[in-house]
Amino acid sequence: MNYKKTVFAFFLLYSIFTVGQNNENQSRIAVSAKAKWSEKTAVTILNKYPKAWQIDGTEKPKWDYKMSLTLSAFEKLYLKTKDKKYLNYIKEYADELIDANGNIAKYDIKEYNIDYVNPGKLLFNLYDVTKDNRYLTVIKQLKTQIESQPRTASGGFWHKQIYPNQMWIDGLYMAEPFYAQYTVKYENGKSLDDIAKQFELVHTYIVDRKTGLPYQAWDESKEIGWADKETGTSPTIWSRGIGWYMMALVETLDYYPKNHPKQKELVSYLNEIAKNAVQAQSPSGLWYQVADKPELQGNYLESSGSGMIIYVLAKGADKGYLNVSYKKTAQKSFDAFVKEFVKTNENNEITISNVSSNVGLGGKPFRDGTNEYYAKSKTKDNSSPALAAFLLSAVELNK
Repeated sequence: MNYKKTVFAFFLLYSIFTVGQNNENQSRIAVSAKAKWSEKTAVTILNKYPKAWQIDGTEKPKWDYKMSLTLSAFEKLYLKTKDKKYLNYIKEYADELIDANGNIAKYDIKEYNIDYVNPGKLLFNLYDVTKDNRYLTVIKQLKTQIESQPRTASGGFWHKQIYPNQMWIDGLYMAEPFYAQYTVKYENGKSLDDIAKQFELVHTYIVDRKTGLPYQAWDESKEIGWADKETGTSPTIWSRGIGWYMMALVETLDYYPKNHPKQKELVSYLNEIAKNAVQAQSPSGLWYQVADKPELQGNYLESSGSGMIIYVLAKGADKGYLNVSYKKTAQKSFDAFVKEFVKTNENNEITISNVSSNVGLGGKPFRDGTNEYYAKSKTKDNSSPALAAFLLSAVELNK
């Protein structure tokens, strides 16, 4: 009798486990081997992270630029395909992080973290589609942060409250596309000069005179340990930093009328950085982690920066900001990207290799930002900056 009970219990547990496995497998989204790279990438992300707040293995819901970078790519894919699963993925993230009164979970304006502005980009379309006032409340709250964001003496946004007098190159991507969309949509473009000012400061103080490529950051006070005592810049030209700057330019330009006095200036900056980025390409058509020093020991071809640059070259050409020849360059580099970094499994999901880990400056322990620090940073597979950049470039190139 006891033997029969034991056997029955075993088979009961086995059947529950098997059903659970089958349900899990059934919940996975299938993708064809013939599908475009954009769809394969999106499905890879959806299957790995059923909730967008889980991106990069995040354990609790978080208002974060990694999610918004990825979801902005989903938004572009949705607008192209009209497949509701991509829009729903974005909406579920927003609804997880925004409560009934329009408050962002664990958001503290007093941190003045410019990264927090970036997810606000997702809310413009959500508000237009749903007319849910919570989204508009958050949009206005993030605009309030911009209005009171601390600035350097020359008018550049601090990256965070804890980084006084510092502009970081990724900060332009975090804030300016949102800021530009807001001012055009709700203020008749009154802040477009201020937005252009942020790029002017980068062009003047952060872009290296020799290579024409941007450093990651600039301390106007020149007091922090990583800052060059003459220029205030950090030591390294990082390929993802180039990508952040280029994406900031091309996505901010979406909101500048052609007759605005600053539009041509921003287009000229985009042309300069595109030319200099292409000159820094490896023979394969991709970019090194430390972009201007391919010979540096430990340096490697890096996927996220490469993907971002490819996306901008394609979009810039499509928009008419860049010469059409850049579209061909982007296409060749995209093919090189697939060959160098992308592998596909039996479910036609992808893995992207050689993604630079998040590198930074200052803090505790102190990060000195040397070329060697960047070259020695560990690489990851399928980290969000590379997945998002590849998805963006695939959508733009219709791949």
